[in-house]
Amino acid sequence: MPSSEQVNKQLPLLLCPYCQSPLLPDAKTWLCDGSLNAKGTRHPFDVARQGYVNLLPVQHKKSKEPGDSQQSIDARHRFLSQGFYLPLQQQIVQLIKCYLDDTTTSDSSIYQTWLDIGCGEGYYTQAMAKALQAPSILNTHILIAIDISKPAVVQLAKMAKNKQALWHQIENKRQNALSLLDNGVLISFMQAMPAIYPVIASAAHLPLADHSVDGICTIFSPILPEEFARVLKSGGRLLIAKPDTGHLQSMREALFDEVRPHDSDKFLDELAPYFELKNTHQVQCELSLNADSLADLLTMTPYSYRAKAEKREALLASTEQEEFKTEARFVVYELVAL
Repeated sequence: MPSSEQVNKQLPLLLCPYCQSPLLPDAKTWLCDGSLNAKGTRHPFDVARQGYVNLLPVQHKKSKEPGDSQQSIDARHRFLSQGFYLPLQQQIVQLIKCYLDDTTTSDSSIYQTWLDIGCGEGYYTQAMAKALQAPSILNTHILIAIDISKPAVVQLAKMAKNKQALWHQIENKRQNALSLLDNGVLISFMQAMPAIYPVIASAAHLPLADHSVDGICTIFSPILPEEFARVLKSGGRLLIAKPDTGHLQSMREALFDEVRPHDSDKFLDELAPYFELKNTHQVQCELSLNADSLADLLTMTPYSYRAKAEKREALLASTEQEEFKTEARFVVYELVAL
């Protein structure tokens, strides 16, 4: 059984968005050490009562309230909580677990840092957290969840706080366990949640040090090859989920006069200098939607404002006779950092 001296837990290599000095996370305030600031200024970032930290400078905003609106987030939460996209969630979990199994060593102090880019309200983040459960509280994994939308990160942070999975909550549990061990108390270990860091930030300017994370998951979010390659360790895993050809085809045909096919592979050439494509996984979900579920699906997609109002209303009205049927199709790319 290890003692506290044998357990070396490091903090994730978070950086100050103003001066790029290392950030020192605490339960109340994240304070940079000012080492890369010419004046030695230490920038503070308060932890909100919900448990998130805002690392999005004004100059990185393209609007006053960037990212998904509260209405879109609420609609997505209602839709996803009914399990419509569960197969995609399960695919992400399986790939993370496989990667962890492949990288497991006999050294129990090894832990991984994963990054969920465009985490939204946390539907896929929760699944990632379950996949990243560790056998002991002494060496938990780390999950940094980033989104540019404040309402989305607020909702995710509340979830993590309620589950006692925020970074400082996990650290408190770990310190209590170490104290018991150092006093000679034998304790049994159950699986431990990863330490979750909910952060408002831009994916184009990740507040992370170079080569500091083991894995990145990005679902329906922008692809930024150079930035992803910068923060991923060599051999690290990049999981990208995108709509596949035929995604929501019947719904799009009902909304638009012309339907362009999804070109899911178009960004692979941009990734090629930095990543090797290991595998692709296709996921299909048959959907049968009533009026409320269809309205939520429309609200959580760009179709809600791209389609003409009369076509949206006609589509929703069609559910008065029977549920609307369509198919969600996704492709998950599994890449390895060079």
